[in-house]
This record gives sequence, C-alpha cells and structure tokens, in this order.
Amino acid sequence: MFPCQGFHRYLLEHLNDLKKENFSLKLRIYFLEERMQQKYEASREDVYKRNIELKVEVESLKRELQEKQQTLDKAWAAAENLTSRNEAELRRRYEERQQETEHVSELLENKIQLLQEEARLAKSEAERSAALAEAEKGRCLELTKKLKELTKEEEKRGAQVLHDDHCAALAQKDK
Repeated sequence: MFPCQGFHRYLLEHLNDLKKENFSLKLRIYFLEERMQQKYEASREDVYKRNIELKVEVESLKRELQEKQQTLDKAWAAAENLTSRNEAELRRRYEERQQETEHVSELLENKIQLLQEEARLAKSEAERSAALAEAEKGRCLELTKKLKELTKEEEKRGAQVLHDDHCAALAQKDK
C-alpha cells in the first residue's frame, strides 16, 4: 500500500462529504423555494433576499469544491511523482546491491581458485618432501647398516690390536 493512498482516501471521503452537503443544500433550497411560494405574497422581498443569499452560498460552495478538487488532484500528482521516484530509487539501489554481490562473488571465486592452486602446490611440495624423506630414510638405514658393520670390524680390529698388544706385552715380559 502506497503512503499516499490513505491521503487519497481521505480526500475522496472529504469530497464525498462535500457532495452530500451540496445535495442537502440543494434540497434545502428546493424546500425553501416551495415554502417561499407558499408565503410568496407575504414576504416577497425577504424571499428575493434569501434566494440571493442562497445563490451566493451555492456559488461559494462550488468554488470551495473546485479548490478542494484541485488540491486533491495536486496531492494525487505529488503522490504519484513521489511513488515513481521511490520506485526508481529502490530499483537503483537494487541494481547497486546486485553489482556489489556479483563483484564479491567474483572476488570469492578468484580467492577459491588461488586457494585451490595453493593447495595443489602444497600437496605437490608435500609429496616431494615425502619422497625426499623416504630417500633420506633409506640412506639413513644404509648408513646405519654400514656403521654397524664398521663398528663390528673395529671391534674385531680393536680386539686383534688389543690381543696383539697383549701378546707383545707378554713377549716383552718374557724377555
């Protein structure tokens, strides 16, 4: 419901009230004229005077009715103008919001694509790191194995050297 419809309804009701009042005045004039005809001979001058007063009042009411009708027309035109301006403003704001929404949607889509690309790169980097870690693990196992072998050899050599040293010490004691 437009805000001006209540005002328009008010003006229409007021116009109807004026029409009713105008009709009742016409009826009153009609009955007064009838009464005047009955008392015509008694107060002829008063009748003319009253008739003139009533005609003046009728014209004044007609003028007032025209003014009110013009006011109503102006108010109606202003209400329609205001309504069309409000609709145009609402349409403009809707279009602005639509553009903003599209812009934000595009930004979010771009961000999603960037994040997906970053995720793909991170996954690739993780796979490469996992492969390097696996290779390092293999190398570590190999080095550990070699270390154990070397340690065993050293122990054997160390025991042999110790044995040889021991034998040399015994031989020297024997001398």
